[in-house]
Amino acid sequence: MKSEAARLLAVRRVTQDNQGKKTAGVDGVKSVQPAQRLVMAQQIHPNQWKRHKTRPVRRVWIPKPGKDTFRPLGIPVLLERAQQALVKSALEPEWEARFEGNSYGFRPGRSAHDAIVAIWNALRYKAKFVLDADISGCFDAINQEELLKKLKTFPQMRQIIKAWLKAGVIDNDVFTPTEAGTPQGGVISPLLANIALHGMETAITEGMKYREIKPILVRYADDFVILHPDKEVLERATQKITDWLKHMGLVLNPKKTRVTHTLNPYEGNVGFDFLGYRVRQFYVGKTHTGKDTKGQPLGYKTINKPSKKAIKTHIQKTNHLLKKLKSAPQKAVVGKLNPVIKGWCNYHKVVCAKKVFHRCDSHLYVQLMEWGRKRHHNKGKTWIYQRYWHREDGKRWVFAAPVQTEEGMGLLKLRRHNQTAIQRHIKVRGTASPYDGNLVYWSQRLKHHPLMDSTRAKLLQIQKGMCPRCGLYFQDEDVLEIDHSIPLALGGKDTITNKWVYHRHCHDEKTAEDLVHIKAMKAAGINTK
Repeated sequence: MKSEAARLLAVRRVTQDNQGKKTAGVDGVKSVQPAQRLVMAQQIHPNQWKRHKTRPVRRVWIPKPGKDTFRPLGIPVLLERAQQALVKSALEPEWEARFEGNSYGFRPGRSAHDAIVAIWNALRYKAKFVLDADISGCFDAINQEELLKKLKTFPQMRQIIKAWLKAGVIDNDVFTPTEAGTPQGGVISPLLANIALHGMETAITEGMKYREIKPILVRYADDFVILHPDKEVLERATQKITDWLKHMGLVLNPKKTRVTHTLNPYEGNVGFDFLGYRVRQFYVGKTHTGKDTKGQPLGYKTINKPSKKAIKTHIQKTNHLLKKLKSAPQKAVVGKLNPVIKGWCNYHKVVCAKKVFHRCDSHLYVQLMEWGRKRHHNKGKTWIYQRYWHREDGKRWVFAAPVQTEEGMGLLKLRRHNQTAIQRHIKVRGTASPYDGNLVYWSQRLKHHPLMDSTRAKLLQIQKGMCPRCGLYFQDEDVLEIDHSIPLALGGKDTITNKWVYHRHCHDEKTAEDLVHIKAMKAAGINTK
């Protein structure tokens, strides 16, 4: 906690690396100059904590994906964000060594893809009953006193965490005290929520005999499922988890909690949705069935697909974007749609999504034709098609905008959903943690992450998972950016052989040095183009 290096890292994480580094708290401060960062690193020393009164968080409302409701975020001031980053760096390694293996939400080195593979592994050899559960208002209802007891930390740490929990919220200049919960938006809030929910796996198996088949609980933040082939065992586990949650001030949301079966209809339901995926089993013939651990045919297959809700939300999003861009040039439309399509496909490419990708392409084609028709209401379909669609390599027609490149005229192509190849995800090992010292394992996992684009993954493989500037292995929480090793302004080529992946802060330093070189060459009269 008193280490100068730890304090400097905490400040850098908040003021340079964090995506929300320019979001202000109640004091309005949203950017910190380099000289002020060094001052901030001194101010967050534990000996200085008593000199700074904890400030309330600023309430910000963000829309929930695919819903008309909003999620409340609490944004602390920058100084307290740096304090929280420091406290998190001290607490997280200890709790990562304690956390249960099937907890995947808001933890370093773990993702929703690990959770969905864990569920598939639990179902692949046996159909099961499922409790598909959701904790009602988890972040806002956690019992703060029970959470502080669970931390079992030293008095000064307990005091500062309690001050953050009790700081209150300012929404439209109105102050509201916080008697329960951990405000979403703080650096340390996800860790505190995971600490509060730690022990759920142990609770449902408590009192069971050694030879009994134990229920499996898979949790991602406040969403979790419990799986077991016997309905009575599942009901007992449900009662145990309900009682366990009560002492933390939490209850299950009755509207989002239900019991279903993965293979056979139960109370009108079969299968369940989890983290944007549909998990279900289907009866199949002898030639298509999988086999159990003894080599016998199962008679069914476990298939995970993107959920209907996720597909509908994505289609609505692309349609909404096109309506907003009805008067924009084609180049802008392609530029806005490509990241949305790429991100959605990368998230869902770990399951059986090929047919879904083709269906999304069909919907998008109709949306693009409608976009073109509204722009040219007096033109026919053939004219619109020939204006906005071009041949790719003389074969396939693609929605593309002509652009000028170094080699002449080229095409800025709209990304198709079915361009994304299905990539099976390898689940993280048991209770493994980035703090266990196996840096090679974690850097190797990083380049195979489903959300890692192909160029970045290739560069990580070439660089063996290390930053060329600082020589450190990349970790899951690092912000990675691609830059040219020799800038284009200094004669470098825009090819993969002239690109490196850097930490964001390393990239900032390199860019500053490159600008100095470019200015020096311009001052000497050397052409930098």
